[in-house]
Amino acid sequence: MPADRIRYFDHSATTPTHPDVVAAMLPYFTEHFGNPSSLYGIAEESREAIARARSQVAAAIGATPEEIFFTAGGTESDNWAIKGVAYAHRDRGDHIITTAIEHHAVLHTCAFLEEQGFSVTCLPVDREGRVDPEAVRDAITDPTVLVSVMTANNEVGTLQPIREIGAVAREAGVPFHTDAVQAIGNVEIDVERDNIDLLSLSGHKFYGPKGTGALYIRKGTKIANFVHGGGQERGRRAGTENLPGVVGLGAAIERACTDIPAHAARLAGLRDRLLAGIMEEIPDVTLNGHPTERLPGNINVSFGGIDGEALLTLLAMKGVCASTGSACSSGSESPSHVLLALGTPPQRARASLRLSLGDLTTDEDVDYLLALLPGAVARLRRLSGADA
Repeated sequence: MPADRIRYFDHSATTPTHPDVVAAMLPYFTEHFGNPSSLYGIAEESREAIARARSQVAAAIGATPEEIFFTAGGTESDNWAIKGVAYAHRDRGDHIITTAIEHHAVLHTCAFLEEQGFSVTCLPVDREGRVDPEAVRDAITDPTVLVSVMTANNEVGTLQPIREIGAVAREAGVPFHTDAVQAIGNVEIDVERDNIDLLSLSGHKFYGPKGTGALYIRKGTKIANFVHGGGQERGRRAGTENLPGVVGLGAAIERACTDIPAHAARLAGLRDRLLAGIMEEIPDVTLNGHPTERLPGNINVSFGGIDGEALLTLLAMKGVCASTGSACSSGSESPSHVLLALGTPPQRARASLRLSLGDLTTDEDVDYLLALLPGAVARLRRLSGADA
């Protein structure tokens, strides 16, 4: 089966910048290039563009523009939220609560803070990847200064009960941060309704430019500055703004959040058809993550008797782009920390496949993959002797 074109099933890793977003950005490379910190006319145009983008991001999550701070991406936003709150509250406490399945941008930041003398509790999850809000309540102690739980897992797609977790944290007077990088544009988020104090997002996950992101900081939240220098971002993140990137981020999030229910329904329909076909045509397959409380475009499955990296190679030869898990962990020989936290045996965890659907995914792509995948898995099982 020759590949007539690329079939892209890795939207969780990154998305193409939408043409409308590119069109919105282009004038700010050449025509409206003024430094927003300057005083002349073209600088005023730049300041207005940044203000417009700040309003677009705020509207998408139910915040106010004054609570939005632009960053270089989700990893920076996570770092700032966690380190900033931890350092700002060190006179009160030194305990942070997170989960075993967070993105490495959170887990590695927490590990760094442990080296600085902080205490970190990594809560377990159930077999479907969910955190129990009561476990959060039980973990909170007097020295707790932050709870950080992701909205949606980047590997298995499980959605967390963030509204309930946020309510637990608020009742205890502890700031609640959520990494919403995978969720923006796929599920509806309202920082007021969901009891969120800090939220991280990344532009390239919702058809915006790479190297752009934002951190929502609820008004009144005590947080240390992340980058010191000039007075940009109201003195909290120094450095000349990435003007075209900020414009692109604003345009992308407005587009992505215009009609989330319709977008989610389309992806869920494709996802469910693809998953049903996989389960019907291939024996010894396990769905990883929650069966219903998951991202609309996420499928994560493990196959008995194969190696996930070998499967990716076969799929790539036929023009299919997919992954075994987080793009930030590609090349690692260790099994996914997320799958291990779900109780998946290491060998089975190494036999996983993540398919993440998005704007580029068509019915034809689903048909193509369903025609290709059973044979690829069967071939690998024959080579390994698993079908003997």
